Amino acid sequence: MNTERTGSRPRDGGRPKLRTTSAELVGRACALVQSAPDGRAPSLADLARLVRVSPFQLHRAFRATLEISPRQYAEALRAGRLKALLRNNQPIASALYEAGYGSSSRLYERADAELGMTPGAYRRGGQGMHIHYTVVRSALGHLLVAATERGVCSIKLGDAARELEDDLRREYPKAVIERDLGRLSPAVTALLEFVAGQRPPAELPLDVQGTAFQRRVWTYLQRIPMGKTRSYGEIARAIGKPGAARAVAGACASNHAALVIPCHRVVQGDGALGGYHWGPARKERLLAIEQALSAETSTVGATGRKRKRA
Repeated sequence: MNTERTGSRPRDGGRPKLRTTSAELVGRACALVQSAPDGRAPSLADLARLVRVSPFQLHRAFRATLEISPRQYAEALRAGRLKALLRNNQPIASALYEAGYGSSSRLYERADAELGMTPGAYRRGGQGMHIHYTVVRSALGHLLVAATERGVCSIKLGDAARELEDDLRREYPKAVIERDLGRLSPAVTALLEFVAGQRPPAELPLDVQGTAFQRRVWTYLQRIPMGKTRSYGEIARAIGKPGAARAVAGACASNHAALVIPCHRVVQGDGALGGYHWGPARKERLLAIEQALSAETSTVGATGRKRKRA
């Protein structure tokens, strides 16, 4: 049984490659979702009909290419539109309809999942949110970790604790922000051990907001093997957006969860380290830490015994 076919038969009679065919199919479907009138995306059945495949084939292609479903893509795109409108101070009532929500009740049903807060709170700079944070010294300078009840919302590195705190408050100018190490202790400990080269990056629950494209980039970054790198162009091609290298760079710059979403693994096309929000020296050090941890993990796997640290 041919499990790779996505609905189009190759003219040369050979079997199509899933990644290439899926990327093309998903690209056409995404364009239809993006251009839907009033921001209201077609149903899965209608979308599949428009690109001439079955709903099952389309769903499978999305999962293989973007690791999300067509519905999740449409919801993320809609949430991104809404956030942009609210940031421009558009009234909530008109913003929700322009973004593609059919009713105010539908918007508030989805607000927690799509925005992490109510639309009004987002528009008001995080008003109504409660964020706990702490700043500690680490092997890479000061480390700020902040979280909502849903998960970590910000991880920053820098030379001065006050600058990191001010940056957090600029992101959420009207949120209730309190310093509290107790609730964040497990996450902080895991991150400190990572930057000290004592353990691989931790998988922490996140509460970060981004457009559908940004989330695709961030998800891909987390799948790059520890200590390895990819160029902006390679990432753009891998997520089905060849030619979007600059947009990938923009998504990396919009990452608020350093270390957990590892934008330090992205380099220039010629292999040069390139820029990093927290400084090229930290980027170089993070890659060296990951490469050492990866080598150690390989040694443990090969010998069944952990190497003794010098």
